[in-house]
Amino acid sequence: MTTNAGTATPGTVRTVYLVDDHAVFRSGVRAELSREDGLEIVGEAGGVAEAVAGIVATAPDVVLLDVHMPSGGGVAVIRGVADTRRGVEPVYLALSVSDAAEDVIATIRAGARGYVTKTIAGSDLADAVRRVADGDAVFSPRLAGFVLDSFTGRSPVPEPHLDPDLDSLTPRELEVLRLLARGYTYREIAEELFISVKTVETHASNVLRKTQQSNRNALTRWAATRHIG
Repeated sequence: MTTNAGTATPGTVRTVYLVDDHAVFRSGVRAELSREDGLEIVGEAGGVAEAVAGIVATAPDVVLLDVHMPSGGGVAVIRGVADTRRGVEPVYLALSVSDAAEDVIATIRAGARGYVTKTIAGSDLADAVRRVADGDAVFSPRLAGFVLDSFTGRSPVPEPHLDPDLDSLTPRELEVLRLLARGYTYREIAEELFISVKTVETHASNVLRKTQQSNRNALTRWAATRHIG
């Protein structure tokens, strides 16, 4: 049996809404959280507009939110719900493949209460959901450092979109670039992002073309000079 974290009383049920553009990943998260005590999945969405409508309709306690999606991603979802002015104020917990400082800071500044990566274990994710629902801020130690440094001014995050080559990449291409820079194979990237190897190859080809690099080794060097990885 899972022990409830935070200040909630025994028997408290937290409602959760899932937002991720990969149906297979949503299914896996739903299965993991459904096994946990005190958590109820009340809806899910794969896009920004669908997510905003679903969150407003269900008014969940916690929104488990992907960062990179078409049409603005997690930040657009947070802002979209706020713009409806319906009085719905869920807690947002980002769940992303990206651990880049700029993604973490942008999502937290938009209003998320926590940020964890998709490598997190199911039981730890459930605990994170409970904790943010109870008012805690939840980050891994490395990601917490990004947030503290940004808000104390010790290590400001570089302003985005200052590099024309990087600016030309889609959010998914940027995810593929980061994983390539870390030495992931195409198959490992496919497993990490829940997409096919063929799709990874297409994204990688687009990244090479847009960054004007001739091969993967050159791309890795190019990424390293921009502290991507």
